[in-house]
Amino acid sequence: MTGDLIALGPGKVDLLESIGREGSISQAARERHLSYRRAWNMVDTMNQCFKEPLVVSITGGKGGGGAQLTDAGEKIIQLYRKMEKKAEDATQTEGKALQKLLSTTRGGGK
Repeated sequence: MTGDLIALGPGKVDLLESIGREGSISQAARERHLSYRRAWNMVDTMNQCFKEPLVVSITGGKGGGGAQLTDAGEKIIQLYRKMEKKAEDATQTEGKALQKLLSTTRGGGK
């Protein structure tokens, strides 16, 4: 967190990856089933929270503009995915124990 803003989380990293693939905030928003406004606000928050912007606008010619990840944006994705993998590996035993405690009936009822 940076002040009242949440700098990063799984949804924001997913959005960054979509922007990297699509080259557009609006296309990435559609891919992630977000409104354009929500996606733009998420990008704006991330750009405010980090020392360097993670996403920049590109002015376009005939086809219009778009957006692209900066080197910092690419690095943030890599770091976050590495952290996720380490957390998953570190909690594998507990995850298996929890799985054994889950009900096999739908809804968890008896």
